[in-house]
Amino acid sequence: MSQAPGFEYAAAAQDGGALISKRPKGAGKGRRTPLSQRAARIVVLVLVLGYLILPLFAMLEFSTRGDFDRTTKTFGRTLDSFAAIFSNDDLMTSIITSLEIAVLTVFGMLVLLVPTMVWTVVRVPRMRRVVEFLCLLPLAIPAIVIVVGIAPIYRWMGQNLGGFGASALTLAFIDVILVLPYSYRAIDSSLRSIDTATLSDAARSLGAGWPRTIFSVIVPNIRGGILSASVLAIALVLGEYTISSLLSFNTVQVVIYLLGKRNPYVSVAVSLAALVFAFVLLFVISRFAPGADSRAQRAEEEPA
Repeated sequence: MSQAPGFEYAAAAQDGGALISKRPKGAGKGRRTPLSQRAARIVVLVLVLGYLILPLFAMLEFSTRGDFDRTTKTFGRTLDSFAAIFSNDDLMTSIITSLEIAVLTVFGMLVLLVPTMVWTVVRVPRMRRVVEFLCLLPLAIPAIVIVVGIAPIYRWMGQNLGGFGASALTLAFIDVILVLPYSYRAIDSSLRSIDTATLSDAARSLGAGWPRTIFSVIVPNIRGGILSASVLAIALVLGEYTISSLLSFNTVQVVIYLLGKRNPYVSVAVSLAALVFAFVLLFVISRFAPGADSRAQRAEEEPA
């Protein structure tokens, strides 16, 4: 009779079988991590945090510089650069424009991806690889190539569609394509974590149509993936420069570049504010996304 790990069998009971004694002390606990491995992990963590955080502190130090004191040979500290963000009309206009493009991009991405991916998983699983390939294709095409191919279309739109064709909001059409690789992965991971086919069949058997099945049954179960995809899309739109510059649209990154030639302190302050904004969004998603509490509870319950 094999012995269960971590348990000791005592004498046989009267009714047959064996009495199982209590688990010995220390049984079930994970092995202690060697000191060298822990030290290596700490070193790697410090290096990574330094690589990510030190540039942010450098940006903060530069953007808060004031007048130079010749006596102490140090710079004073001021928040004038951050205050100047709200007094610069061109910069504020570009920020509003970029946020509008981000909203349109997120909306277009979700309308395009969510129904397509759900339909592919439920009805045509064989096309899943094809959809994945098409969504990942923008990673292999440089932005400059996309601009060269799409510039004639934008030229025609500007000449024939009036104010709409010449608006910077039309950049949302390109940005939807650019965010597909990242948004696809976020939504696909959520779809793989649930039984999409069973949920769809159950909803359909109860009389729900496809639109109601997707938006009332599937979407609530993948809200975490949708929020992650939206944050990635917003971060990409706020950081996009090449296409906007080559198509002569004044988005926030283009204005930051032009502003850096006149006032580098304000330019760095805007860049830092944009990074902090993206970090705050990621923190909110990871902390308050659906299922965050259950994931944290499972992580605590799992043995080391």
